[in-house]
Amino acid sequence: MKIVLLAPPGSGKGTQAKMLADKYGIPHISTGDILRDNIRAKTELGVEVGSYMEKGELVPDGVLVEMIRGRLLHPDYASGFLLDGYPRTLPQADELSKILNERRNRLDAVLYIDVPDDVLIKRLSGRRMCTCRASYHLLFNPPERDGICDHCGKKLYQRDDDREEAIKTRLEIYKQRTQPLISYYAKEGIMLTVNGAAEISEVFTRICRLFDD
Repeated sequence: MKIVLLAPPGSGKGTQAKMLADKYGIPHISTGDILRDNIRAKTELGVEVGSYMEKGELVPDGVLVEMIRGRLLHPDYASGFLLDGYPRTLPQADELSKILNERRNRLDAVLYIDVPDDVLIKRLSGRRMCTCRASYHLLFNPPERDGICDHCGKKLYQRDDDREEAIKTRLEIYKQRTQPLISYYAKEGIMLTVNGAAEISEVFTRICRLFDD
């Protein structure tokens, strides 16, 4: 199977991707992992990516496309993959089609994990951090004492990008850039949608039903 996974931040996309890759025996290709691998290996593309990330800038589409092409055209991925984090825009989707056409391949399915904004905000805003690098979530793994780290006893803090207003901005950017892909892939007849507003195991069960039917 050749699958693209689409989902907003806070949807649990990464967790579901790994579980699906294990169940169906297909490689999980994470755009974030590819970027980090290239940066660690100090490849030519990795050095370029690092320069953008150090300045807080978005990695240009052209650089991402070359990284994705290098991974997808590798023989290990000829029989299938689960692509997580790419494409995120319509131009990237067009480039992905071109890459697959180079091997006379096409996507089998695009899975969209749909989660309401209020649920996403609750999930994302619940994270709390400590200077000792421990992390917690007020809903899923809260500290034993409210606002205090279990490991070092220091006061926990909330990152600026985990605050509600910042999250709303992230979600708005996501909708503008990524949601048009839903219509794009629906026209190709390969769009699958699952309700992601549930426990991890339940969402996974729902996804498997879609693929097993």
